[in-house]
Amino acid sequence: MTIRVLLVDDQPIVRTGMAMILAAEDDIEVVAQATDGVAAIQQAEQHRPDVVLMDIRMPRLNGIEALRHLHRPGAPHTPKVVMVTTFDDDEYVHQALRNGACGFLLKDAGPRLLAEAVRSAASGEALISPSITVRLLRQFAHSAATAPARPSPLSQRETEVAALVSRGHTNMEIAAAMHISAGTVKTHLTNIQGKLGVRNRVEIAAWAWESGLAR
Repeated sequence: MTIRVLLVDDQPIVRTGMAMILAAEDDIEVVAQATDGVAAIQQAEQHRPDVVLMDIRMPRLNGIEALRHLHRPGAPHTPKVVMVTTFDDDEYVHQALRNGACGFLLKDAGPRLLAEAVRSAASGEALISPSITVRLLRQFAHSAATAPARPSPLSQRETEVAALVSRGHTNMEIAAAMHISAGTVKTHLTNIQGKLGVRNRVEIAAWAWESGLAR
């Protein structure tokens, strides 16, 4: 099964580089490119990609606003969106988490990580590059320090799964750590999303950091 990808970045050299890297992968096809958020929305509606690799800082419409539009209630097609970021984008990354981004990728990521990001997003294993994601999510712990304690709706096993997700573990790694099947992990994740009212595992991780589970 081929993963259809839309590349969104205002820098032609970045788009060209990513397109060349992904073209070498047998299971990935770049179906379109866009230079800003407005074009991204148009291309996404036309080509219906599985995954969008999208820059945050762009002219006309930034990646956060484009993400909000793609994940708006009632949208006919909702692709997985991986935000392309740099370490000085933290203020935008928090907004991306709240609007359905399923992962993050550094602009200077190598070929292996770029392909991994696409496959991870497509399969739901969206916490790519834990060293990046955990660093960003750790900032949620600061707000938790002053926020009033909230009762958790999760069971003990679900809490364990959420804590492992927040540390960047994949489903297979969680299954091995907890001595359960990958299918059981997926069931726990579905139940967690329903109880927390979140859309993906990155939002589960954000909740875990805010709740203090990840520390």
